[in-house]
Amino acid sequence: MRHWLMKSEPDVFGIDHLAKEPGRTAAWWGVRNYQARNFMRDDMSVGDLAFFYHSSCAEPGIVGLMKVAKKAYPDITQFDPASEYHDPKSTPEAPRWMNVDMKLVKKTRLVPLAELRAHPELASLRILQRGNRLSITPVEPAEWAFIAGLIDRGA
Repeated sequence: MRHWLMKSEPDVFGIDHLAKEPGRTAAWWGVRNYQARNFMRDDMSVGDLAFFYHSSCAEPGIVGLMKVAKKAYPDITQFDPASEYHDPKSTPEAPRWMNVDMKLVKKTRLVPLAELRAHPELASLRILQRGNRLSITPVEPAEWAFIAGLIDRGA
């Protein structure tokens, strides 16, 4: 099993949106970065766990825990000319963009970015690296365990 951190803007698709979905499961759509797409397509497996991270908001940070519920399949937004995620070069026969289905495991307390940065144990966490803008990043087992401990301990 692998571990991930997946970012989404809460006003576009936040943890509360996922909590309201049927079965608390939804497609993780709209990823338009090849490396993040490759993580979903090539590396994610059903049952992998991920932190849900709110980004581009007043207080970014981890807000929940989810798991991969369905392996990668074509993201339908790429074929919709009305979608901001439309890709005219992508076809159903040769799709460029994928998504996975994610299921909410639980909402957690907010673990803000500043709190993550405050711990030297997380110095290598990809989201904390200068210039990292990927919406999906792997999380090493030691980092996962440390962050899970932060969530359980509280602020």
